[in-house]
This record gives sequence, C-alpha cells and structure tokens, in this order.
Amino acid sequence: MKNKKIFLIGLCLSLVTCASSQKKLQREKEKDPQYQYSMGAFYLNNNNLDEAIRFFQRALALDPRHFQSLNALGLVNSMKGNFAEAERSFLKCLEISPGFSEARNNLGMVYQEMGFPDRAEAEFKRAVADPAYSTKELPYYNLARLYSLREDWENALFYVEKAVQANIRYHLGYALKGYIMESQDKFVEAIESYKEAVRMLPDDVSYNFHLAAAYFKNGEFRSAEEILEKILPSITDPEMKQNADSYLKTIREKEKGMARG
Repeated sequence: MKNKKIFLIGLCLSLVTCASSQKKLQREKEKDPQYQYSMGAFYLNNNNLDEAIRFFQRALALDPRHFQSLNALGLVNSMKGNFAEAERSFLKCLEISPGFSEARNNLGMVYQEMGFPDRAEAEFKRAVADPAYSTKELPYYNLARLYSLREDWENALFYVEKAVQANIRYHLGYALKGYIMESQDKFVEAIESYKEAVRMLPDDVSYNFHLAAAYFKNGEFRSAEEILEKILPSITDPEMKQNADSYLKTIREKEKGMARG
C-alpha cells in the first residue's frame, strides 16, 4: 500500500511538472515570431486568409524585421485584392532583405495586377537574375505570361521554355506554352504542350479542354470528341461549357455528313 501511495504521489508530481512545462512552452511560442509565422502559413495554406493575417501581424509585432512575415502578409493582401497594401509589404520585405527574390517575384505580380507592366517586368527580370533563387520557373512563367498579353510571341516562348527547363514538372508552363503555340496557329506544337500538362494533371478540366480545342482546330475531330465527352459533365465554367457544346455539335454534324456521303 505504501509503495502504491508513493507511486501515485510521483505520478501526480509528474503530471504537474508536465502541465507546467507545457504552459512554459506555450508562453515561449507566444513570444516566438517564427512560430507565429508558421501558424500563419498553416492558415494561409488552408485558405483561411483572415486567420493567416492575424498570425503574420503577431509575428511582426514581435519582430518588425521578420521579412518572411512581411512577404506572407503581402501575399495574403494580394489574394484579397488589396494590392496597395500588398505592395507596401513586399517593398518593406525587400528593404530588410534585398536578396529575398520570392518577394520580388510577388511584387512583380502585384504590379501586373495594378496595371504597371513595365515595373512588373523589371521585378521578374531581377528575380531570374538572382543565382541563389531556387524557383526561377515562377518569374520565367510570369515573364512569359506578360509577353503573351502583349502578343510578343517570340519572347513569350523564350521565357516559357526557360520555365519548363527550370522545372520539368511545371505543368503551368506547359499549358502556357500550348496557349502560345495555339495563338500562332501552330496546333501540332500546341497539342504536344497541352498533352504534357494533362499527363501531369490528368483530371484537370481546363487542361483537357484546351487539348481538345487544339485537336479540333487541327482537324483531329475524333481525339477532340473523345476528350470533350469525357470532361463535359465536369465543366462548371459557362463559357467553357458553351464552347465544348459547340465543338461537339460541329463534330457530330461532320460525322453525319460523312455517314451520308
């Protein structure tokens, strides 16, 4: 019995010590800007933008020079459409850490949304010029998209090929390359690029639709029809659905005409 009491006393003391340690650890976390940043990143990844902002602001209250939180806060504000606020956060981030090219690429995207393409282009080019930047496919892609909007197909193709060279698994790059080739009526090349994007994301409705459209424009109606019939129930975008229906109607009319002939 005495041993049992000693065991119970020891267990209670252990639980008290454990609870005390947990409280101490929690207090330390509350004062740690990196922990607050990590919590913000968790909520950002789960698309809870308001909670993400709260934690990034906590991190900055603890350390106003926590440049990762400034970058993340800029990213959240850009997602919410608060581009002026986003610009301020990215500029402050780069003032503290000029070599943080992720923020430079993000700033370029904000400038593009704000209607300042020349500023955007300059930031993207500064990002790709950074030898230490490990995800250069992002600014390369953004440059390709920028030149596509200008219908400067030569430069658009140059940069999108740089993007997929930097990351051969970058499906957005292959999809954009498909669009660039399709816009120049180079449908065979467009089909090959869209096929790469679909190979990486086989269930993506948009990629499949663009592949089907390229097949249609290249006169490969059977391949287009097969894809369109497969994805039609999954299309939610009204314009895409209308176009898919139009393609299918044209294909079926051609098939009827061939059968009568």
